[in-house]
Amino acid sequence: MQTPQILIVEDEQVTRNTLKSIFEAEGYRVFEASDGEEMHTALTDNTINLVIMDINLPGKNGLLLARELREQANIALMFLTGRDNEVDKILGLEIGADDYITKPFNPRELTIRARNLLSRSMNTNVEQEEKRSVEQYRFNGWILDINSRSLINPMGESYKLPRSEFRALLHFCENPGKIQTRAELLKKMTGRELKPHDRTVDVTIRRIRKHFESIGDTPEIIATIHGEGYRFCGDIEE
Repeated sequence: MQTPQILIVEDEQVTRNTLKSIFEAEGYRVFEASDGEEMHTALTDNTINLVIMDINLPGKNGLLLARELREQANIALMFLTGRDNEVDKILGLEIGADDYITKPFNPRELTIRARNLLSRSMNTNVEQEEKRSVEQYRFNGWILDINSRSLINPMGESYKLPRSEFRALLHFCENPGKIQTRAELLKKMTGRELKPHDRTVDVTIRRIRKHFESIGDTPEIIATIHGEGYRFCGDIEE
């Protein structure tokens, strides 16, 4: 695997220096940005594998920047912020963040979570795509296009899916009709183990369902199996 490249989006110089030292000690190449403009410049000029972003930023805040990032690229995204209320965390995950860590943080936990995200985005996912012969899954008029990581509705409108949504929906399409536990889905989406009160999977499923609900007559595609998890109910075309 190539040397991972991380972009830190943080307006506090001391925190940026600390994070830069932590990740450089792990062997990563680290870029810095203090606001959205610098973030977009760094993303244009470099191949970034992971963005670690604060929410409290000058100009556009991290939530707005994360939304822009998800519209333009499919890069692993982690929020590292002092905003520890549940609303911000859920909103961050709904936008498409792969992880959310609050300050003050444990450097060891931070590097482990970052390594897991990078492993999923740079290594495991590439190997899976190389082995995969299917380029599209068609079901109930919808298309999941693997190469572009897009969901196409029956009218031909395309939605570029964030990494977590794409991995979850791809796993469902590869295993139609089978009950998937939250632990299994989270592992596929982020590489993390499920912890108590972790709602990442539920938030991701809710985002996916919103796409299907935009078409009024679409039957239930992802069913909730209470006490067990979720099941893909779409009719996969051969």
